Amino acid sequence: QLQPNESGGGSAHAGLSLKLVCVLPGYIHCNTYRAWFPQLSGKSRESVAVIGYGGDTIVAPFVEGPFTISRDNAKGISYLQMNNLQPEDTAMYYCAAGRALSLNPDWITYWGQGTQVTVSS
Repeated sequence: QLQPNESGGGSAHAGLSLKLVCVLPGYIHCNTYRAWFPQLSGKSRESVAVIGYGGDTIVAPFVEGPFTISRDNAKGISYLQMNNLQPEDTAMYYCAAGRALSLNPDWITYWGQGTQVTVSS
C-alpha cells in the first residue's frame, strides 16, 4: 500500500525549531496536494498547512508565521518548517496527500504513519 513516509520529528525545547520531511513516490506527489495534520491525543486531526504543485498554499491562521510548508517536486518531498515551537505544538504530525487545496481532511487520499513532535518548556 502506498503511504507517505515522514521523518524529522523529535523533542525540542520551546523556542527552537524542527523540520518535518515527507516522501512520496513521484507519480503520486505530482498529482496531489500535500498537507500536514497534527493530532493531539484524544482529538481529531486538524491540518495546519497544505500546498499545491505550483506552490500555492493555505496555512491555518493559528500557525501562520512560525510554520511554513514547502515542497520539492523533483524529489517528491514536502516539508513543514516549524519555528519558535511551543509546548502546545506537541502532537503526532501526519503527512498527507490529497485531491484539493483544502485544510479539510475529507480530501485526503494518502496518510503517513505520523512522526511525534514533543516540545518542552
